[in-house]
Amino acid sequence: MQTGLVIRNTGSWYTVKTDDGGQLIDCKIKGNFRLKGIRSTNPVAVGDHVTIVPNNEGTAFITDISDRRNYIIRKASNLSKQSHIIAANVDQAILVVTVNYPQTSTTFIDRFLASAEAYRIPVILIFNKVDILDDDELRYLDMMINLYETVGYECRSISAERGDGVESVMQLLAGKVTVLSGNSGVGKSTLINRLLPDANLRTAEISDAHNTGMHTTTFSEMLPLPSGGYIIDTPGIKGFGTFNIEPEELSGYFKEIFRFSRDCRFSNCTHTHEPGCAVLKAVEDHYIAASRYQSYLSMLDDKEEGKYRKD
Repeated sequence: MQTGLVIRNTGSWYTVKTDDGGQLIDCKIKGNFRLKGIRSTNPVAVGDHVTIVPNNEGTAFITDISDRRNYIIRKASNLSKQSHIIAANVDQAILVVTVNYPQTSTTFIDRFLASAEAYRIPVILIFNKVDILDDDELRYLDMMINLYETVGYECRSISAERGDGVESVMQLLAGKVTVLSGNSGVGKSTLINRLLPDANLRTAEISDAHNTGMHTTTFSEMLPLPSGGYIIDTPGIKGFGTFNIEPEELSGYFKEIFRFSRDCRFSNCTHTHEPGCAVLKAVEDHYIAASRYQSYLSMLDDKEEGKYRKD
């Protein structure tokens, strides 16, 4: 019996790095893991600390999972009533976004931020591709950074292609377990290859393995950093479901809405129509950005329409 860290998940197989000696062992799950009410397509996630029992074939069975400090999930791509755990036990998340080529919507950013708040995971916003923006787009970039810094999020602008600002990103990652996320096309892979020049080889090997029928949608991997810590690369995240968040909790995951909501006349105010709502007044007075308030309403709509499962 050994303990270790799950550093890769490719469908039904998990690669575990053992705590004693750092050996990499391919593992499968033994038994039925029903984890504390999380209806998930993957009971074990990258970042989990597990107990394994090696067998004669040189592989092992995962028999137990240690309690998670936190985790971050999205809606499963195949079953809308289930979640898919992207990663567990993380220190922070970095969301790579672009104001153009392609444009990352504020709704996507805000959903990601609210989901991360719900799971108590700090987020840093990295605005990429600044080298190809024109003057209007650069002004919009400044506006976006100002908006999110005012809310309380750390922001950086970089060019992964040219390497501008990448050194400062490396400093943010040192010694920490970081989930790296973003829409496709924002330059996440380019950034990883800047941070880890040998990651390229891994990517090629992995895509070859996928040709043998592995599920690319469930694939994620922890990449060790030279400065200590790990990047968790999570391909294919298009959107986040806010599982287990009740409508009345949602305002708590928008930092500035939460701050103003303390002054609402009613303690159960939904900030949509009630008299004496401090949030509506703050939106009217431009203390809360209209885009953030719209994102809050869109997530509230999800709840009311039952798009996301209630426990």
